[in-house]
Amino acid sequence: MGRPFAGPVLSAVRHGGRLVRLCGRAAMPQVWGYLLLEILIGAQGVAAAWLTKAVIDALIGRARLADVVWPVAILSVLGLVRGVAPLIRRYVVAEIDRRAALTAQDELFAAVERFVGLDRLEDPVFLDRLRLAQQSVTAPGGFLEAAFGVIRGVVSLVGFVGSLALISPAVTGIVVIAAVPGFVAEFRVSRRRHQMFMDIGPAQRREMFYANLLTSAQAAKEIRLFRLGPFLRGRMTGERRATDAARRRLDRRELTTQTTLVVLSIVASSAGLLWMVAAAGRGQLTIGDVSVFIAAVAATQSGLTDMIVSTTAAYQDALMFEHYEAVLRAAPAPAPVPPTARPATLPPTPSTPPASVPAAVPALRDGIRLREVWFRYSDDHDWVLRGVDMFIPAGATIALIGANGAGKSTLVKLLCRLYEPTRGAILWDGTDIRHLPPEELRDRMGAVFQDFMAYDFSAADNIAVGELSALDDEVRLREAAELAGVHDTISALPRGYRTLLTRMFVAGPGPAGSDVGVLLSGGQWQRVALARAYVRKDRDVMILDEPSSGLDADTEHDLHTRLKDVRSGRTSILISHRLGAVRDADMIFVLRDGVVAEQGTHARLLALDGDYARMFGLQAAGYQSEHPTGERVG
Repeated sequence: MGRPFAGPVLSAVRHGGRLVRLCGRAAMPQVWGYLLLEILIGAQGVAAAWLTKAVIDALIGRARLADVVWPVAILSVLGLVRGVAPLIRRYVVAEIDRRAALTAQDELFAAVERFVGLDRLEDPVFLDRLRLAQQSVTAPGGFLEAAFGVIRGVVSLVGFVGSLALISPAVTGIVVIAAVPGFVAEFRVSRRRHQMFMDIGPAQRREMFYANLLTSAQAAKEIRLFRLGPFLRGRMTGERRATDAARRRLDRRELTTQTTLVVLSIVASSAGLLWMVAAAGRGQLTIGDVSVFIAAVAATQSGLTDMIVSTTAAYQDALMFEHYEAVLRAAPAPAPVPPTARPATLPPTPSTPPASVPAAVPALRDGIRLREVWFRYSDDHDWVLRGVDMFIPAGATIALIGANGAGKSTLVKLLCRLYEPTRGAILWDGTDIRHLPPEELRDRMGAVFQDFMAYDFSAADNIAVGELSALDDEVRLREAAELAGVHDTISALPRGYRTLLTRMFVAGPGPAGSDVGVLLSGGQWQRVALARAYVRKDRDVMILDEPSSGLDADTEHDLHTRLKDVRSGRTSILISHRLGAVRDADMIFVLRDGVVAEQGTHARLLALDGDYARMFGLQAAGYQSEHPTGERVG
């Protein structure tokens, strides 16, 4: 029976120690100062009780006034400490909170940034743990407040329990023993509370999801048009009711436990007080002894209660901190393969990290080869890619086409190491990209994805996120914008490139609404995303995933003409459903059911009269119309 209880306690002690070290790294002087302050606060109560006894006994014994001056003076100083110390403590705890929370937040998101791909960010179990990790370090000083509160309580209790023991060991034993069930009960409640947080985590995330939808400008159009507000509010309220019910059950159990403990404590103290009065009546104790006893019993009871509360709060915080540590300990996922092992046909995805990796990713000289690449998002999903073999020569422009779900976007995400092949390998000039540092591999690439981000930044920042070295380089930003055909649009904005492309914030320190941003159309946003890619135009590989889906015909033609000129001699990968945009590619790969069904130039694929020819014919027919003279044009 002891092991299930002791195990979590020991685990909480370990996590608590690491949480203290986190606070120490962020605010060591404040932590030591806080500890000394708590010890002083704990000791002053005991000292005040004995000094009060000395004054009372001296006055009853008709001592000289001079004999009580020093005790009274010290009592005055202790009163000052009692009044000022909590104010200092509140300031110190707040400062520790600020510094430790800042350090913890940076460490937490640095750990998330280390994940190589997207797998963990698509894992609901990990997302629940990440949310709990964020909660656990919102106020790290709270753990110190609880833990050091225990130390303060121990100092105070040792003094008062010792004082009680000098007067009546039996009563002391009763008071102390009455508190033991409280510790055990509160620890068990804390364990249940921690488990409750784990259980309600998914419901809380869903509630936040609905709340964000209801306040999202992007979702507001459909919510208003389709009258989804009541439906979404109903679901949000349902999730809240579920979490509230779980909290209510635990709160009721905690209320019952604490009420029972309070009654037990009052019975014990009342019995001790009756004994004390009887002993004083028999002349066995002095009035000063009575004052010490009353103060000691009251302080012991309140001290034990505070210790129980502080201990369980620290225990709860330490258990929650386990989620933070779990995120920090998580190895970058998925792990790269050993550099000594070259992938054979259909190898399983390796799980051991490499012993070493190249210091840098060399410039692409030969090309990129996909060798028997298989991929699926999990064992429960169907295969997206089924043994893709493909070679992309350095300096060539290749196009990937196919129906929705054929695996085009997945393939380029594998190339960027946002996912890893389930089987097979992708080689960069013959080297498995899993042997290469992912940051340096990605630094060799520029990309615009079909689901590009529209950041709530300024126009300049929205472009510069593609290459942060261009953040303050107006020439580079303008050049990229001109290549994407969005320079004139940005220049016409109220503050030009410094205009916010959002209405969520205001620019500058002025009053709200004094300098709000603007909203761009979908096509304009797509050009901004293209400019973000073009700021990296000198990279070895440029990936353009449906770059013209939101553009008009003239802009699309201009885009591909510019791209052809700018990217001449560099490797480009183009994904598009508009086959007219890919006809000039050096090589076109047609994906079907996760494999390369056809490959070749535009002319060769038309001659094959296969999928490409059929799709091209369908699109071409859509552009043909009958001239008033009756002739077909297109």
